[in-house]
Amino acid sequence: MQAYVRAVDAINYRIGRFMMWGLFGLMGILLWSSISKTFFLPSLWTLELAQFALVTYYLLGGPYSIQLGSNVRMDLFYGNWSHQRKAWFDACTVLFLIFYLSVLLYGSLSSTAYSLGYWGSEPITFFTGLITGEEDIGRLERSSTAWRPVIWPVKSIMALGFFLMLLQAISELFKDIARIRGEEIGSPQQ
Repeated sequence: MQAYVRAVDAINYRIGRFMMWGLFGLMGILLWSSISKTFFLPSLWTLELAQFALVTYYLLGGPYSIQLGSNVRMDLFYGNWSHQRKAWFDACTVLFLIFYLSVLLYGSLSSTAYSLGYWGSEPITFFTGLITGEEDIGRLERSSTAWRPVIWPVKSIMALGFFLMLLQAISELFKDIARIRGEEIGSPQQ
């Protein structure tokens, strides 16, 4: 458990710290959008690219946010509880989070497969078929806007973000189990 927690926390820490700088990229895109609309012809790509950048920022920064415990929680009773009681409560609630993230991950894999031209109902089989050469990429899904970018990159980032959040939620479950047993598992950054 300790090796898993350290590995997952280290990966999500590095990605999260890198994604903190993504806010400046998003600001640059929106600044160019404002400038181009004011002084030049409006760019078709800026607002949609800003949406893609925000999805990337949010979903790849989410696991780091979970790791830091900066998620919002109702602190009416929780703040006065002992560390062990908090760990029991967190261990129970993180199971719901793991289930929810598993459903989101499956849905995002299905959506990514669709964006790559797969119309079947088994996205996992499609991706394993891509690796083994049994499946081919079909007609790529495009946005319905005037810019018409392909959608699979942002959907792939969505699947990666949910996967990393799922790994981090399992890491938090392991930390809670350790706290219940009176131990402490810490990541290298803490």
